[in-house]
This record gives sequence, structure tokens and C-alpha cells, in this order.
Amino acid sequence: MSRVAKMPITVPKGVDVAIQSSQISVKGVQGTLTRQLNRRVSVKNENGKLVFAPVGDSTGADAMAGTARALVANMVNGVTKGFEKRLTLVGVGFRAQAQGSKLNLQVGYSHPVVKEMPAGVKVECPTQTEIVIKGADRQIVGQVAAEVRAIRPPEPYKGKGIRYADEKVSLKETKKK
Repeated sequence: MSRVAKMPITVPKGVDVAIQSSQISVKGVQGTLTRQLNRRVSVKNENGKLVFAPVGDSTGADAMAGTARALVANMVNGVTKGFEKRLTLVGVGFRAQAQGSKLNLQVGYSHPVVKEMPAGVKVECPTQTEIVIKGADRQIVGQVAAEVRAIRPPEPYKGKGIRYADEKVSLKETKKK
């Protein structure tokens, strides 16, 4: 059995977990998340702890039990604390501005780029060169952050562009005469 799947998930107070035949939904302060369960994984709620077990003896079922446990742990963490990704803009004249559910970027193009945020994702700009993307679903927050970064990825010579706050960009050496 998977080592990850052996660890039960403790459900904190204020979080409701509903397990149907092929679906699990987690409801908390940050919202409600639902996910389809794989048929090779069984989930039981035993005294406030979620226990995952593979159905059958195949290695695929073991792997899916560990995967399902990790995904549900992220769901529980998301509805209690939430997830966030921080991006920084590096470049002269690069600015970001949050307007409701839209992110307005001026990153060196001849026109401003407007990125619409999906449902359940909030965007903030504490300063003009910082972007904070928050939400309950870890996958969607990471995907939106990757899409925003892809608008102007950091270039290798000066490092200008949109990068993650903890990202280290290795710069190339320029051509010598």
C-alpha cells in the first residue's frame, strides 16, 4: 500500500466532508470543492479522519490511493486556509492593476493585457509590481499563475518579465567581442 495513502487526513472543525459513491465534496470557510473519486480507491470517514484504501491488489490501485489522499488533503487545506501564488514584475514601466475579477497588465507590449480571473480565484496587487493570486483550489490557483506568467515570461539576458516571487532566473552572459 502507498505510504502516502496510509496517513489519514484529520478533518478540522468547521469543515464538512460528504462522500457519495464516486464523489467527495469538502465544505469550509473558503468555499466548497468537489472531486470525482477513482473507482479503485475507497474512502471512509472514521471519527473525523478520512482513511484511504486501494480496491484490489494492483499497483495502479495503490498509486491512485496515494494520489486521491494527496488531492483530498489539498482540498481540506484549501477550504480552511486557501492557497496563494505571488508573482513579481521586473522591468522598466511594467505595472499590474487589479480591477475586480480582472488583472490589467502593462508589460512592454503596445497595448495593455487584460486577464479575466475564473470563478473562485481572487487577485490583488499590493504594489504595482506585485501580483497575489488567491483561491481555495490549488490546481486552479497554480494554473492561473502560470497563465499570467506566460504573458511575459522572464527573458534570459536581463531577466525582464513576470516571474514567481521565489523564482531564481539564471541570466546568460552577453556576447563578447
